[in-house]
Amino acid sequence: QVQLVESGGGLVQAGESLRLSCAASGSFSKINAMNWYRQAPGKQRELVAAVTSGGSTNYADSVKGRFTISSDNAKNTVYLQMNNLTPGDTAVYYCKMEYSSAGYYYALSSWGQGTQVTVSS
Repeated sequence: QVQLVESGGGLVQAGESLRLSCAASGSFSKINAMNWYRQAPGKQRELVAAVTSGGSTNYADSVKGRFTISSDNAKNTVYLQMNNLTPGDTAVYYCKMEYSSAGYYYALSSWGQGTQVTVSS
């Protein structure tokens, strides 16, 4: 059982920045990867950024160079620094954690409730 709580969303103007946080709590033995997804109304949820336990990162082409994903392992928290925001970044942003837990043969995953990011022009 893992709970994820996102924070840091809000309303900003184009060109400004936001920093999202996702804190994990509950029972798990190891975090394998942390991911940020986003979903705009009427559109499919898409992967924005990901970081593995080994430190490898991946970004969607639309955010590469503007967004940075990072983690604080001691706090079981992942961050998404979003710079030079545009109206196209408006969406609900979701944190997804992939992890291992004692007593389970397979890797598990958990989703946060999401945080709204709105960028005005």
